[in-house]
Amino acid sequence: MHVPPAAEPGRFEDLDLRPELHHALALLGYEEPTPIQSTAIPAVLSGIDVVGRAATGTGKTAAFALPILQLLGEGRRPKDPVALVLVPTRELALQVCEAMAQYGRQLGARVLAVYGGAPIGRQWKTLEDGVDIVVATPGRAMDHLRRGSLSLAGLRTVVLDEADEMFERGFAEDIEEILSQTPEHRQTVLFSATMPPRIDGMIRRHLRDPLRIEIAAEATVEGEAPKVTQKAYVVRRSDRAAALARILELESPVATLVFCRTRTDVDDLTEELNGRGYRAEALHGGLGQEARDRVMSRLRAGTAELLIATDVAARGLDVDVLSHVVNAELPTSPEIYTHRIGRVGRAGREGVAISLFDPRQHNQLRFIERVTGCSITIEALPTVAQLRAAHLGRVADEVRQLLDAGDVDGVPAGLEALFDEHDAAKVAMAALQLAARHATERLGDDNVEDLAARLLGGRQDRGREKPGRPDRATRPERATRPTGSDRSSGTRAEQGGMVKLYVGIGHNVGLRPGDLVGAIANEAGLRGADVGSIDIKDRFSLVEVPAGRADQVIKALRASTIKGSKTVIRRDRDVEGSPRAGARPKPRPKKG
Repeated sequence: MHVPPAAEPGRFEDLDLRPELHHALALLGYEEPTPIQSTAIPAVLSGIDVVGRAATGTGKTAAFALPILQLLGEGRRPKDPVALVLVPTRELALQVCEAMAQYGRQLGARVLAVYGGAPIGRQWKTLEDGVDIVVATPGRAMDHLRRGSLSLAGLRTVVLDEADEMFERGFAEDIEEILSQTPEHRQTVLFSATMPPRIDGMIRRHLRDPLRIEIAAEATVEGEAPKVTQKAYVVRRSDRAAALARILELESPVATLVFCRTRTDVDDLTEELNGRGYRAEALHGGLGQEARDRVMSRLRAGTAELLIATDVAARGLDVDVLSHVVNAELPTSPEIYTHRIGRVGRAGREGVAISLFDPRQHNQLRFIERVTGCSITIEALPTVAQLRAAHLGRVADEVRQLLDAGDVDGVPAGLEALFDEHDAAKVAMAALQLAARHATERLGDDNVEDLAARLLGGRQDRGREKPGRPDRATRPERATRPTGSDRSSGTRAEQGGMVKLYVGIGHNVGLRPGDLVGAIANEAGLRGADVGSIDIKDRFSLVEVPAGRADQVIKALRASTIKGSKTVIRRDRDVEGSPRAGARPKPRPKKG
């Protein structure tokens, strides 16, 4: 059954939620539900299965989190979880876990994030102590199920969040297996930005007459330029303040909101930028209401040019003077990115969204681009020479405006001697050059390395790829997955684009290609499409990964488990010219 979203979102007070949840929403600055929240929350509360098709950033987390928390019992609760939320990445697991913990704090909700790369023993201990809600990546959930540390017997609700991304990362078989182990009469809620045939087939197999909710993407006027220009700069974390200073000098914003993840990041960046001569204000949960009001007053009055804030502290802010939004580091999910950049470009005004990201986060940037459908251009950091030229141009424009307005009085006192000693044109030229030099004083002596050319293989990304699709120049074409004798010496691994990794397990433990793809995608942050050919033998396997990410994949997989156990992960020695471990050396020719 298809149901359109509520025409009028109304208020959270109109939803039949517990007082503790209303109080939490008020503290977080939530005033009215989004369309998917106002439609999905009553449906999930009623216990029926729900399928929601909506883009990231529409508020899906609260749409399933609030009804789950609403139904938590009071007093002593059972040890086993009553809800399981499956998500594609560890970042999203942490984000959803944090959000549910915030909403359910007054209810004493016990929420645990379960994902690869973290000590499984610690997760096991927490599960043994008892939890209400588990937010997990499919691979790590399967690990706990095999070990017997995660019980699904008491589940009332299962949520599949970002289902299309989980399928893209190779988790389809894990999800099917997990659902097969849940109670028959559980409630299932699925959210996805797209509905490919494989997801639709799973819906028919595992959901009972679900209510289907579809939130249409906001229509854009044909030929109309986007209101928000989105760009990104690749910088090391240690160079963040220096890089941001250069970018702000080039952009010359009216007022800027800079997002950081933690209070410490906010305080550190505020201190660094104030030390460079900016008028920066910090905003986070450690400030009282009076201090918060003072900060906002200074920003609106123009006495502060930078507001540096955490996501929670910035909720509910609506500042008309904002021209720029900056992600001091890449958000952990497309949903957070969408919320942040929505601060500018409102009511027909134009705005600029800037993201700083570490070279290792390139895939995450492209994932955000694909899911949100935005086009994010990677640009080279401005040089000092470019900044001086830009500032010189701005000074020249201001001088021109004064001359055109006739606001130029006589020569200021103390400067008459200059005009007696030098030609007036040379005096004006020297003054302009001095103004341009002052423009770069806030940059200090920083020598920030431009990493854009290195990241993009020597070319500058001009944002020409289609929105939402990774640039083909930065993503290898996906190979077929031959086995045994089908593999030849002409693979991309030997051509330099991909390398083979040796994995010390194979058919002997029931390893499947999806297990490897899922482990690599979840633990190392690659997309399923980035993984090349896979060859599974009896006791080992070979898998191709992008050459530039090989060390990252090896480190991540060594720190995690595949099929519930640790295993040997290294570069395949056949590719590197030495025999694989266990292979017999060729006999030496006899002398004479």
